Amino acid sequence: QVQLVESGGGLVQAGGSLRLSCAASGSIVSIGAMAWHRQAPGKQREWAATITGGGSTHYADSVKGRFTISRDNAKNTVYLQMHSVKPEDTAVYYCNARVISRGYTAMDYWGKGTLVTVSS
Repeated sequence: QVQLVESGGGLVQAGGSLRLSCAASGSIVSIGAMAWHRQAPGKQREWAATITGGGSTHYADSVKGRFTISRDNAKNTVYLQMHSVKPEDTAVYYCNARVISRGYTAMDYWGKGTLVTVSS
C-alpha cells in the first residue's frame, strides 16, 4: 500500500520557474530510483529525469540544463525544479518510484500527475 502524490503544478509564463514535488507514503522500507515523466497534449508519455537511490541524476536532452531532480529521503519525496520553462514543457508531469517494502520486495509506483501549463 503505497501512494505517490504530485504537487506544484500550475500556470507559469515562459522563461519562469516552477518546482514540482512528489511525496510517497505507505508501507515503505526504502525507495530506490525515482523519476519524473511527462505527457504533453496529444503526445506519448516521455521520460524526463531520474535520480537513483545513490543520488545520481540523469536527464532527457529536452530538459537537461533547465531542470534539476533531487530527493529528500527523510521525507520520501522527489522534486523537479524547473527553470527557463518553455511552452513545449506544457504537460502532465508524473512521478515514479521504485519502492522497497517489507521482505525487500520492490515495485514501481506512479502518481496521478500534476499539470504544468506554460504560457507564451
